[in-house]
Amino acid sequence: MKIYEFNANQFLPISQQEAWDFLSNPKNLQKIMPEDMGFEIVSGADKKMYAGQIIQYKVTPLPGFKTKWVTEITQVNYPNYFVDIQLEGPYKLWHHKHFIHPKEDGVLIEDVVHYAVPFGILGRMLHPIVIRPKLEEIFANRVEKMNKLFK
Repeated sequence: MKIYEFNANQFLPISQQEAWDFLSNPKNLQKIMPEDMGFEIVSGADKKMYAGQIIQYKVTPLPGFKTKWVTEITQVNYPNYFVDIQLEGPYKLWHHKHFIHPKEDGVLIEDVVHYAVPFGILGRMLHPIVIRPKLEEIFANRVEKMNKLFK
């Protein structure tokens, strides 16, 4: 299984606490996802984030392909980082680390995602032309929406 890595960074002129409050609330994920993904929370987002929390979503990563996405919050280190993994969903493997680094005039939000694609050789062939660009689009959309919310 080939494991890919994706990294994203965003500076926001807000406090670490403000960044934590927003990012650690699963309900806010719906606010920063692209509209065409049809992102919908099914269950598990009704409590403050904790290690072991299971959250279920419905998502349409590609037109005509609606799927369930089940994640588990595996680590929470308030207010510095949290980690989620996919238990069921569109990826063969998904491990996402969310870091919130305090800076002099705000915070640097750092995302490190390790993932593997499904469908064997076909998935690896589709990775550079469909899967990776979609992942980049999702994070670019998030940057845009968070800039509007916090700048």
